[in-house]
Amino acid sequence: MHLLYLDDSGSSLNPQEDYFVLGGVSVFEAQAHWFTQEMDKLALEIESKNPFDVEFHASEIFSRRSFPWKKYNRDEARGIIKAVLNIVAKSFDSARVFACVVHKPSFPGRDPVEIAFEDLCSRFDLFLKREASRGDRQRGLIILDESTHETTLQQMSRDFRIIGTRWGGSICNLADTPLFVNSKASRLTQIADHVSYSVFRRFQHSDAQYFDIVSSRFDSAGGIVHGLSHKECGDIKCMCPACLSRRIANE
Repeated sequence: MHLLYLDDSGSSLNPQEDYFVLGGVSVFEAQAHWFTQEMDKLALEIESKNPFDVEFHASEIFSRRSFPWKKYNRDEARGIIKAVLNIVAKSFDSARVFACVVHKPSFPGRDPVEIAFEDLCSRFDLFLKREASRGDRQRGLIILDESTHETTLQQMSRDFRIIGTRWGGSICNLADTPLFVNSKASRLTQIADHVSYSVFRRFQHSDAQYFDIVSSRFDSAGGIVHGLSHKECGDIKCMCPACLSRRIANE
């Protein structure tokens, strides 16, 4: 089974932020333990006495306002974020990164969480269909951090299986409705948090130093980056991998 771990970055309600991101990493179930071990090793370097108390949240590491991150200087803290992302970058070839970036002012009156979730369900399903065509007929499961959107997203997932998404066609390669977990107990959800944060920094703050670490791991096929979706209205000539690869393919 392919497991897609997702978390969000940016606030859907904060008017001071233009972007909301839902993103994360897809790993094969047999490889999930390796990611956990690598994160535990990093936690041991940070807090040798209580490594399992270390929860990696990229925004908290970046701000350095809480334990144990406040003991680090700015460069050291940013190095920890990069170390987490490098676990993904240097991992198995089968690992894929997914993210949906929603420009909130482009969709007034709509919930960016629901927009991003629908988009990623469709993209993950297409990834699974592509893998099935190559002989890998594994199903997929989406795992998210515990959220106030849990009931809504589970209902949306059920609807996708029955009536499909707005792009047509039902979601038929997911094994069940999304699973919600406590991020403190899931190192892979913490990795998803870092992936989402790296994309948020790229779009909200034009800071690509974290995004560039994992940019080559976005799901892609035929020269198009399918794993990254940038939803923003207007002819913006965006140079992100998602928009650029689609423009080149259409030329």
